[in-house]
Amino acid sequence: MLLFGLAILSAIALASCNPVQLKTKAAQVPELIFTTPSSPATFNFPLNQSAFSVFGYLYEGLITENGETGAIEPALAESWQISEDKKQIVFTLKDGLKWSDGEPLTVDDVIFTYQDIYLNPKIPTDIKDILKIGLSRAFPTVKKVDERRVEFTVPEPFAPFLRFVGGLPILPAHTLRESVQTVGSNGNPKFLSTWGTDTDPQKIIGNGYYRMESYAPSERVILRRNPYYWRKDAQGNPQPYIERIVLQIIESTDNQLVSFRSGQLDSLDVEPNSFSLLKNEAKRGKFNVYNGGPDSTTIFVGFNLNKASNSKDQPLVDPIKSRWFNTVEFRQAVAYAIDRETMKKNIFRGMGEYINSPIYFKSPYYLSPEQGLKVYNHNPEKAKQLLLSAGFKYNSQNQLVDSEANRVRFTMLVKAEDKTRTDMAIQVQKNLADVGIQADLQVLSFNAVLDKLTKRNWECYVGGFGGGGVEPHSSFNIWSSSGGLHQFNQGPQLGEQPIKGWEVSEWEKEIDRLFVEGVRELDETKRKEIYAKFQQITQEQVPFIYLVSKLSFQAVRDRVQNLKYSALGGAFWNLYELKVAQK
Repeated sequence: MLLFGLAILSAIALASCNPVQLKTKAAQVPELIFTTPSSPATFNFPLNQSAFSVFGYLYEGLITENGETGAIEPALAESWQISEDKKQIVFTLKDGLKWSDGEPLTVDDVIFTYQDIYLNPKIPTDIKDILKIGLSRAFPTVKKVDERRVEFTVPEPFAPFLRFVGGLPILPAHTLRESVQTVGSNGNPKFLSTWGTDTDPQKIIGNGYYRMESYAPSERVILRRNPYYWRKDAQGNPQPYIERIVLQIIESTDNQLVSFRSGQLDSLDVEPNSFSLLKNEAKRGKFNVYNGGPDSTTIFVGFNLNKASNSKDQPLVDPIKSRWFNTVEFRQAVAYAIDRETMKKNIFRGMGEYINSPIYFKSPYYLSPEQGLKVYNHNPEKAKQLLLSAGFKYNSQNQLVDSEANRVRFTMLVKAEDKTRTDMAIQVQKNLADVGIQADLQVLSFNAVLDKLTKRNWECYVGGFGGGGVEPHSSFNIWSSSGGLHQFNQGPQLGEQPIKGWEVSEWEKEIDRLFVEGVRELDETKRKEIYAKFQQITQEQVPFIYLVSKLSFQAVRDRVQNLKYSALGGAFWNLYELKVAQK
């Protein structure tokens, strides 16, 4: 899902490096060393679809969110005013803002970012999904008021407008405008091929805490403090204080653990199977393990419900399997077949919680099971009853077959980099075998999985979406039938030809309607009722079968000072005011 504001900062999650290579005399500067499991997919923010990126370091929006409270705070804008009819917001920029190359950052950059990039019909970006407003699906308009003020106007009240619009990164017109206005030989703006990962990192211009110094594919990203960043402390000292960030790319969580234990990392996202080990080593290793409660990431089993055909008129999903996947009793049966309690006990060592909703449990819009949300606790007998009621049968080998005697067998994707998720997929495979279903695991790299999802070339997968905070509309591009991340029934995206045979179900249309209604409604009580209906539909139709969320543990070296750890923002949401003691 789209990551911006706090979500982008929460993605600062963390890298290591070879100290022999990096600890030269020239490198003796205040630095933090983190790890990330995957290389960046692009340096072009609007085109990014990967959860692993550098954008949280490079960019800011007009506003940001406080990582402890979730409150909206100034960033590039020093203030904002909302009209009485809730249709206009006027932002006033801070004076003297600059880009990381020293050029002035102005209202013209804000106008360019929205008009020329985010709202440009020739640029396919998922950001458009959250900017479509009301039943008309109209976009906001933006205009320059004066040299420091910019006005956004929406066709009707849009409850999350301030948080969404204000939090999106502002991009540099002086370096990107030509690529937007210039068309390549394929008829597309050259912007679509601009700032790929083959670009010299020092040519990537931002406005955030840091700017890129170097990038070695599959090895590391090094970022250096942005000398033109606007923020200063109470004494007038420039922030951030930490001069350098090193992001080492380490795919294996086991190898990440080894690097942290050997002292090469300043922080580590703690997996359940390593929690006890690290807690016992904390004092000797001079670090703390912080507990942020249940992670906001949603982990699930999803089926490809797409009934369409590709450009060669071949079905995206085998029609036989498509009939299974599009039978709601089949999806519900799979949900009942999965033993989440054993998953929580064995894989998460008891340090996890059931996921029952697409909305984070800390959100005021969350509907709990006690309030009537449907849940799927382990019940293999009920799973079998549902399958039999839907026309499936068991053969003499106790294998599940459909009404035409086709063996129920499909391929289940999972990314290789995350051992915990792979273990979850293995258990799902076993649980499904207990009800006669054969799921063949296909363990691939994250980027390979992402490629299959993008091309709609998959049957089932164990996936996840990063948390979008407390606002339900942050997941709109997942749940909207036209959304860029509507993976379980992906329709044609911007720039694509119509997809033959693509169908939108009635329940998907109802979710579309509820999301439109939810952002138009400004009364909080009524908004909660709207999103309660949304959650009930998702749990009845189960396009995503939710599994278990780990408790969010993070190990951080004691030498990191001014840490304000929170469940919402994590350890590094206030990176600008952190300091490090010398090792």
